[in-house]
Amino acid sequence: MESKGKRLKDLLHAPKILIAPGVFDGFSARLVEQLGFVAGAITGSGVSEAKMGWPDRGIIGYAENVDASRQMASYSSLLLQADADTGYGNELNVYFTVRGFEDAGLAAVMIEDQVWPKRCGHMAGKSVIGADDMVRKIKAAVSAKRDPDFVIKARTDAAGPLGIEEAIRRLNMYAEAGADCLFADALLSAKDIEHVAKHVPAYTLSVNMGLGIRSRKTTPLLTPKQLEEMGVAQVSYPRMLTTAALKGMQNAMKVFMDEVVGKNTVVDRPDLLVSFEELNELMGLGLLDGLERKFNA
Repeated sequence: MESKGKRLKDLLHAPKILIAPGVFDGFSARLVEQLGFVAGAITGSGVSEAKMGWPDRGIIGYAENVDASRQMASYSSLLLQADADTGYGNELNVYFTVRGFEDAGLAAVMIEDQVWPKRCGHMAGKSVIGADDMVRKIKAAVSAKRDPDFVIKARTDAAGPLGIEEAIRRLNMYAEAGADCLFADALLSAKDIEHVAKHVPAYTLSVNMGLGIRSRKTTPLLTPKQLEEMGVAQVSYPRMLTTAALKGMQNAMKVFMDEVVGKNTVVDRPDLLVSFEELNELMGLGLLDGLERKFNA
């Protein structure tokens, strides 16, 4: 049976772009799988916000991150790609970070070249370590793999502080060091994305489309097909479901506060909430019921 890493690697090298929605908890991972996607990008920002209650500024550590990733991998068949920030230290730390995420059941892990404590790639004030320092981290990551097909994704945040050409130079260095997938964060335009895609090895570039269906200053809104035509191998949407979840909660609470609390009115709003039955179906109650019948037969 092919490993998760091998299956992911084959999809990355296929002519059709791989779409990996961002997942961060049980609801998002199960929903993405139910909708037929085969891969999911675990969003470090989403895990930090949902689990720690703080933005993506290096508050979450290795233990919390790998634990959240392991839990998602335990109930989902998605090919999950972890976001391991900077690897939580030097080359030695990176080695054991990669081991931990691979052992947790992931298909890939991403390591970035920011200075620690890192910050979301779309926040101001980023800085990066030396390219040679990151090369050593990538080599340590590669040497840590038990499965030779476990995917190492190398991310550079150099485009903002140092420019596109430096980002390209670094990505090629990281590929030479053994990275299987490359990621230049916060590319500001379609022109920048296409330029990067043309100057790194084919079928390696992954890009981040952020919120996916809402614009932000640091992410152009492009479709997967447009990105595929530029030579992009994978597109992720790390902020789409986190922001959608918050918007849904805000909308529901507004109706609750205005109508139920404020006006003492009974309301039924299926447009704002899934039913109890839909929730149970998504979360796997049918499987639990089946197991219960089997054990009590």
